[in-house]
Amino acid sequence: MKTILVTGATSGFGKAIATTFASNGWNCIITGRRKERLQELTETLTRTYDVKVLALCFDVQNREDVIEQLQALPEEWQQIDVLVNNAGLALGRDSFDNASLDDWDIMIDTNVKGLLYVSKAIVPYMIERKAGHIINIGSIAGKEVYPNGNVYCATKHAVDAISKAQRIDLLPHRIKVTAIHPGAADTEFSVVRFKGNQEQADNVYTGYQQLVAQDIAAITYYCATLPPHVCINDLVVTPTAQANSLTLHKE
Repeated sequence: MKTILVTGATSGFGKAIATTFASNGWNCIITGRRKERLQELTETLTRTYDVKVLALCFDVQNREDVIEQLQALPEEWQQIDVLVNNAGLALGRDSFDNASLDDWDIMIDTNVKGLLYVSKAIVPYMIERKAGHIINIGSIAGKEVYPNGNVYCATKHAVDAISKAQRIDLLPHRIKVTAIHPGAADTEFSVVRFKGNQEQADNVYTGYQQLVAQDIAAITYYCATLPPHVCINDLVVTPTAQANSLTLHKE
């Protein structure tokens, strides 16, 4: 039985990814900041799919917590076949001159540093086995900058660059690296970005059929279950109504 580790598993893409893999018989290590949601997901996955689940409650921004928990995994959980670096967020939709420094810090600490901390902790397990697959959830914002996206776009450009660097540096260890860059997807993303303003969040997704979390989960599962000699390096995924980060057709 294979094992997947998913960060940011308490909602959105992360929750859908963990559920999809569990439904196909994978054991799951799930991480997140919200303990109650982790416990609820653990109970659902174990009861529904009869798999083993290890829930770890920490914030990927916290370097010490990441290292402490992930470098000391019980032996039975150290054979991680797939790591999905999903934890990430956008905060604010302000011009560069009006943006909050606090928002910038949180996005950089989560989207960039958090991904690095988790990867650094898990890669040694994969190197020891000469096998493994890292899947980084980026964004179309990592391909093109859009107005008032500034630092969020910068963090996702960093995810794109880090994924390419991982692919090169980990090649001798037979570790696959895939970056998946979703476009407009209806999750909690915009509610977080607009700091709880549901009306603003809903407006982002009106007038067209957007992606949903399960779409990205299905694509992630496909990438993770290809033959050992096949690696999808880079995927940009949008709804049909979206051409790029700047062009979206609404009816």
